[in-house]
Amino acid sequence: MELNVELLPWQQDVFNDTTRFKIVAAGRRTGKSRLAAWMLIINALQTKKGQVFYVAPTQGQARDIMWQTLLELAHPVIKTSHINNLQITLINGCTVSLKGADRPETMRGVSLKFLVMDEYADMKPSVWEQILRPALADQKGHAMFIGTPMGRNHFYELFQYAELDDDDSYKAWHFTSYDNPLLDPEEIDTAKKSMSSYAFRQEFMASFEASGSEIFKEEWIKFDDEEPEHGEFYIAVDLAGFADVEHATKSKNKKLDETAIAVVKANEDGWWVATIVHGRWDIKKTAKKIFDAVEHYRPVAVGIEKGALKNAVLPYLTDIMKSSQRFFRVEELTHGNKKKTDRVIWGLQGRFEHGQITLNKGDWNSQFMDELFQFPNALVHDDLVDALAYVDQLAKVAYFYDYEENDFEILDTIAGY
Repeated sequence: MELNVELLPWQQDVFNDTTRFKIVAAGRRTGKSRLAAWMLIINALQTKKGQVFYVAPTQGQARDIMWQTLLELAHPVIKTSHINNLQITLINGCTVSLKGADRPETMRGVSLKFLVMDEYADMKPSVWEQILRPALADQKGHAMFIGTPMGRNHFYELFQYAELDDDDSYKAWHFTSYDNPLLDPEEIDTAKKSMSSYAFRQEFMASFEASGSEIFKEEWIKFDDEEPEHGEFYIAVDLAGFADVEHATKSKNKKLDETAIAVVKANEDGWWVATIVHGRWDIKKTAKKIFDAVEHYRPVAVGIEKGALKNAVLPYLTDIMKSSQRFFRVEELTHGNKKKTDRVIWGLQGRFEHGQITLNKGDWNSQFMDELFQFPNALVHDDLVDALAYVDQLAKVAYFYDYEENDFEILDTIAGY
């Protein structure tokens, strides 16, 4: 008998992958349960011995989420089904059992060929570590963890392991509710208007939020599209790689960053962020973007992150200066022996909290705030945030003490204008 396996593009990607342990973080209404059902059915049909488990946080949830879906999709290949014990036997003799993590004693002593753990964030990690992982050992069974994030708990740690570690037996995927083409994007946008940004990011964008300890808060954000009358401009650049910017790396452990050029006007009242130009460009275009920003805003200081990328772009930047006969000095920006998280918090958190940073309105706002509110998050780029934090090394106007002219040395001003 043939089964009509219909999957969305993102579901097909996960379904076809042969990695032993699959970790899927997905927003609400993305089709997680339907993917899980097909994974259970196909793996059960390919199993000659052993069992297949679907595990939800409670047995009641397992029944409500999966029972009818399995009966519908697997109907042509079902031999028997028993709702009392939530077990379906297929025509090849393999059984699919629905279990609740709240009743771990019912899952001991079994041999599993395949397992789905749905909403793993809402389960005790001991259910996997002490009961279900050993149950996969004798048959070298496979497992899929799927769910919507719930803060940074054991699901987050498992996702991080799959995303960042070199263990090829684990692989992570991340999908938002927008990845379901059957879900009207306007409906998601409508939901966003009635939800807190924190809840929306977690539930629909599948973001692992730092529950209760957000580093940056929405109420700290101020906008003003009118440039301050007094102050000096500073430009800080956080560079990304230049080669093959059109092709994302195939490595699951790498992400394609963006170059970000932060333009800030600073005075005794704080910072006015004029813009943060960002994108993935080749080395020549990157140099041109930096030069254009300098030519437009005429900053008193320009800084570029120290390292091989800075050394690579400087010759191209120098060529543009020579051809235009407009020159400026470039300062080296360093990490200062601080981790990125500490450097960003030190440079930005206090200023935002005390109202010392104002954002100009622009099309860069949305991405910047997404990065800011989710920082630090391995799933989200932080290039714009990082570039803005580097301004702290250039503009020596600190939010916690009065500005004094001799507190810092003004760097070379732009020449040749």
